[in-house]
Amino acid sequence: MAYRWRAVGPDPATFTSMGQPVTVIEKPSSVSGVVRFETNRPLTGMGHEIYRSADDVLADRPADLVARTLFEAGGVESVHVNGNVITVSVSGGSAGLKERLEELFIYYREGVEVVMPEGFGD
Repeated sequence: MAYRWRAVGPDPATFTSMGQPVTVIEKPSSVSGVVRFETNRPLTGMGHEIYRSADDVLADRPADLVARTLFEAGGVESVHVNGNVITVSVSGGSAGLKERLEELFIYYREGVEVVMPEGFGD
């Protein structure tokens, strides 16, 4: 069940984004057209996830969300996620990918309204 939160209390215009901030470090690779990102959160546990195209993204697990958002940026040929390391093959550079990853798990943004079902928390 999806929940929609409605701000209560101080002026909602003063609220900042909420969710799970992720620290991302971009590291170059010795292989041309490959960039590596390291996060402060594990995304796959100990498993590997490989996405050769956006069509390979079939669910909404953290690694799936990472792959989906990177493919949506354009210029991404493949994504490999292992634990907290994301390896991306790019055709046109990595500009903007780090920022997409940093904001990926921030859910509550300006204009988003999340409403709890009646009786929740009673």
